[in-house]
Amino acid sequence: MLMVITGGSGSGKSAFAEEKAVMLAAGGPLAYLATMQVYGEEGRRKVERHRQLRDGKGFVTIERTTRVDLAEPGAEATVLLECMTNLAANELFSAEEEPAWDKTGQDAGCPEAAERRILETVERLYAKCRNLVIVTGEVASDGLSYEEGTENYIRLLERVNCGLCRKADAAYEVVYGIPVCLKGKEIL
Repeated sequence: MLMVITGGSGSGKSAFAEEKAVMLAAGGPLAYLATMQVYGEEGRRKVERHRQLRDGKGFVTIERTTRVDLAEPGAEATVLLECMTNLAANELFSAEEEPAWDKTGQDAGCPEAAERRILETVERLYAKCRNLVIVTGEVASDGLSYEEGTENYIRLLERVNCGLCRKADAAYEVVYGIPVCLKGKEIL
């Protein structure tokens, strides 16, 4: 099963995603695919908070800031990919882990190339596991205009989220801690 869970910052989407991943795993292997590049004390606190929330649930952590298809979770694993917002930024802006497939850097900073890479690598990751639960963020609902790089990122994440939700078996938005099923049969 491919499941996409979105919501605003602090909405409860991560806790809901963990709950769904544990349920889908049904006692089988669980992998937490962390995509965040950790910068500074605030980043370390966020990582520690998420580790504490997962504690005792059976997750094995895999860290991949780009190229999530290189992770090896196992064919029977349920993978929780946290978070597409980080992965999109990493694929668009980062020079780490060779995000530009052509090795020349021609794709670096190109939203269309990043979109293609993200959707293709997620598809390859999904082929390597039983279930994939993807956490992503709500973007572009504030109505503000930003500088070009930020606008490129917002458009990229919008397109990636749409592409993922089209392929998903189930999609949810978590609003103020309340999950709303947007696509597929609600999984209890």
